[in-house]
Amino acid sequence: MLAVQASFNPENSASSRGPLSEITVALPAAVALHARPAANFVKTAIRFRSRVTVGVNGKIADAKSILAVLALGATGGTVLKLNAEGEDAPAALDALAACVSGLVE
Repeated sequence: MLAVQASFNPENSASSRGPLSEITVALPAAVALHARPAANFVKTAIRFRSRVTVGVNGKIADAKSILAVLALGATGGTVLKLNAEGEDAPAALDALAACVSGLVE
């Protein structure tokens, strides 16, 4: 089950970087964000120009850094807070939400 909550606030955008978007998604219950799933997540994030971060339990990491994503220690069912800032932010978050929902061990 994928839980997604999205928000977009163009008034919070930085004029040079573009709009800021945010969503929350839950990892599938049977999937931890370890090596292979984290690599798929990072590969998806790298496809976009926007600055993308992922947060877990108050910790925030660069979604384009495999080491930073692994350091979050996210386990199955954990809610991830995804933020993207830039011209393709909504598309980046859509792709990352789809990636998370499709993660398997």
